[in-house]
This record gives sequence, C-alpha cells and structure tokens, in this order.
Amino acid sequence: MAGPDPLIARAQQGDERAFNEIFVKHRGDVTRLVFRVIGRSADVEDVVQDVFVHVYRSLPKFRGEAKFSTWLYRLTLNVARMHLRRGRSRPRFADVEVSEAPRHHGKLAETPDVVHERGERVRALYALLETLSEKKRTVLILHDLEGMPAKKIAELVEAPVLTVRTRLFYARKELYAAIAEDPHLRPAVEAVLPSLPGKAGLKKKSKARTESARATPRAMKEGP
Repeated sequence: MAGPDPLIARAQQGDERAFNEIFVKHRGDVTRLVFRVIGRSADVEDVVQDVFVHVYRSLPKFRGEAKFSTWLYRLTLNVARMHLRRGRSRPRFADVEVSEAPRHHGKLAETPDVVHERGERVRALYALLETLSEKKRTVLILHDLEGMPAKKIAELVEAPVLTVRTRLFYARKELYAAIAEDPHLRPAVEAVLPSLPGKAGLKKKSKARTESARATPRAMKEGP
C-alpha cells in the first residue's frame, strides 16, 4: 500500500505553501463540478472558495481511507448542494457557457456557426436538467457529463452502486420524457447526447414515449 501523499501530509501539518499547491492543483476540477451542480451563477467563485475553506478546516481529519480526489469531490458536492438548499437559486443551465470541444488532430478548426450550433444544443440539454430532482440530477451530471463510472459516483454520494444506477435510469427516463414532450428540443438534444463523456444514448423516435414509460430491472443496470 502506498504511503500518505507528502503534499497532503505537509498541508495537514499547517504548511501554507503545501495547501496553496493543493488549491492550484485541484481548483479547476472543483470549479467545473460546482459549475455543473449550481449552473451559471455569480456565486460559482464564492462556492469554490467555500469548498476550499472546508478543505482547510477538514484536512486534519483526512485519514486517507479514500483517495484524496474522492474525498475532495464528495466535499465539493456537499458544499454545492448546501448552497442550493439555502434557497438562493435553482441551477440555471439554460444560459450555461459552452467551451469549445477538443479539435481532432488533422482536422480544420470549427467555424463560428458550428461552435454556436453545438452551444445551442448543449444549452437545450442543460435546460432540461432543471426539471430533475437534486439526487437524480447529481448522478446524471457525474455519469453522463463528467464520465464517472457508477462505482466512483457511489463513493461520492455515499450510496450503493445499485441505487446510483437506479437514479441514473430514472433521471434518463425523465429526461427522455421531457424531450418527447417538446419536439423542438429533441433534434438539438439528440445531436449532443452521444458526444457526452458518459455517452448517454437517446432512444429512437418511434420508441421514445414507450420506452420512457417502462422500468425494467435490465434497464436499471444501464450506465456501468
């Protein structure tokens, strides 16, 4: 078994420089996750700072029973969800900014029209996430948008893997039902889903309503 991370150990002993290194190393991942959870908001940076205040205060209690990244992601989720529960805002995904997708080697840069079109598709998808409950939305964001496997999500949300997969199934079911209710959104969302890290596939048009109304044990095992 590997020994404790020297950087973490130094920070636990009060080394401010070590803690600053942790902040610099993980700030990007924490910011992205906060942004996913609370949406486009002027509070994102405040929530990120709050996360690292909690990290600073809780780090002496970290015993390495889980990976530091897992511990940090769990803490980030908890702080972001506490922010939402205070009632200051629901996540606002409709106005989310979409960064450029990675360019494939050897291909020409995308035109502004292509970038704009992709952005509109992603905004359409994010707008629908507002309709999901917190637990379902969290699992869907982590799996389909962040590309995390169900086992790691289970560690973060402290729930059994089967529970995570069940929440993911119902989150997708509700998402597909919402898409089926709005034919104007369907083409945009259908185009963006296969490109997500979790590769959440969308059912064929002819089966969308039928499949979204069914819940089978096999279907609940989707999204390993």
